[in-house]
Amino acid sequence: MDNLVLAGVELPSRLILGTGKYASGEQLKQAVAASGAAVVTMAIKRVDTEGHRDDIVGPLRELGVRLMPNTSGARDAREAVFAARLSREALGTDWIKVEVHPGQKYLLPDPIATYEASRELVRDGFKVFAYCGADPELCRALEEVGVAAVMPLGSPIGSARGLETRGMLSIIIEQSHVPVVVDAGIGAPSEAAAALEMGAAALMVNTAVAAAGDPVAMARAFCLAAEAGRTAYEAGLASRAATARATSPMERFLEEAMK
Repeated sequence: MDNLVLAGVELPSRLILGTGKYASGEQLKQAVAASGAAVVTMAIKRVDTEGHRDDIVGPLRELGVRLMPNTSGARDAREAVFAARLSREALGTDWIKVEVHPGQKYLLPDPIATYEASRELVRDGFKVFAYCGADPELCRALEEVGVAAVMPLGSPIGSARGLETRGMLSIIIEQSHVPVVVDAGIGAPSEAAAALEMGAAALMVNTAVAAAGDPVAMARAFCLAAEAGRTAYEAGLASRAATARATSPMERFLEEAMK
């Protein structure tokens, strides 16, 4: 299985883990280790930005994983930019996951504010990972302003409803020239494998692991699922080949005309 490359950095795992909802810092540390994840994301608002004496940054630094702070809690582009600059100063990283969700019930990303914040932060030298809806045109626009990756949702955050946006994700993956990281809504390892079988570069999981009966065992299950899904994609799924062969000449003509 080939390695994931994000913002020019080669990584051994295609699984990104969130840090919320764990019972303790020690449980988080064990779950991250079991997952094999090389990147973890955390809300900058939950981090002790001065002493790093919280239950998040300390355990993660001990594991040697790469930190991807996020702007969760930002209600508009201005707040997201402020949080990003704070995280760069406090944590010494120019990686930032842009999250802007003014509505607190479903935490759906604001497309306009996400675009505005991403554009400003790219200009400011950040490696931006943009959490967004599964909108192919928005992902294309984010790519044009220079984000390092787009992170469209599979379904609402924490819903465990899986790949409800599968059709749109397929289009995003097909047309994207930056990594596509499926983010939010993944509820089971089988769904993680499915996302990578589709050709997603990586996936981000939090609730499905942290809220499991045994988070450490579930983290290991997601690790295995990610490996299986990517290996299947690289091997070439027979079902996909059969579908390609079944495409009619007219359908192939229309596909070529739309490229």
